[in-house]
Amino acid sequence: MARVDLTSRTRLIEFAEAHQIPIAKDKRGDAPFSVDANLLHASSEGKVLEDPAQETPDYVYSRTGDPENAPDQPAYVTVEFERGDASGIDGKTLSPASLLTRLNELGKLHGIGRLDLVENRFVGMKSRGMYETPGGTILLAAHRGIESITLDRGAAHLKDELMPKYAELIYNGFWFTPERDMLQAAIDASQQYVTGTVRLKLYKGSVAVVGRESPYSLYNQDLVTFEEGAVAYDHRDAEGFIRLNALRCARWATQKEAQTLAGPLSVALPSDLNLFLCVLLLIPPLPHLNPAREG
Repeated sequence: MARVDLTSRTRLIEFAEAHQIPIAKDKRGDAPFSVDANLLHASSEGKVLEDPAQETPDYVYSRTGDPENAPDQPAYVTVEFERGDASGIDGKTLSPASLLTRLNELGKLHGIGRLDLVENRFVGMKSRGMYETPGGTILLAAHRGIESITLDRGAAHLKDELMPKYAELIYNGFWFTPERDMLQAAIDASQQYVTGTVRLKLYKGSVAVVGRESPYSLYNQDLVTFEEGAVAYDHRDAEGFIRLNALRCARWATQKEAQTLAGPLSVALPSDLNLFLCVLLLIPPLPHLNPAREG
């Protein structure tokens, strides 16, 4: 087969027309924008979208319905997870492709997944585009929902720190790199206990987590209840914690007091008042104190 050099948008259009590949046209007969699409999403850029001050025309959207015209009644869907991977919908086990296809259908119907974005390209320029990711938006909300009860706080925060770097590597085309492999190993380790089900509510462009459960849940209702619990939290346990965390604040405040500060508005607070303010900032809110447990 002869080599085809598709070095410009014009040549791309000519190639498409020669091979009966349909392309949207504007009134002048030109393609009004370009689209990159796959199972996960569609991104539209160029021409009618190049001015970031102008709203995206309705005819640009292909994967999502208008949220304003979405059903007036919400829909509920349950997504099952196994070690971080979505494995089924509403109790039915599905392949990754079938699962995402079904979520795409639900997302399109309810107008979910539109994102008008100005991105920073790897080559240094900014580019405005309209992204449509209906199934992926639902899947992300579900995954974050199951992680909220199965990931430890430290692990969750670290994963959130790694996510932008991981996304940047993929965006810039560095999938087959040692740094991506390193990050992948950390992310895979974080998903060991991310198993369970998440219930979501889909309504007019929004997706909300309304329920989540897991056999590996770290959530303990007895520990956090506002009522009497088997392992009820005692606010007196926090006293030593507050004193320890206030030490560096008090030392910093004392150091500031000792310095000569320029300006008529500089007022040094007494050391004991500085310490009091530091401790006050560290005291957690206690709206559910139970008089029966005080003594």
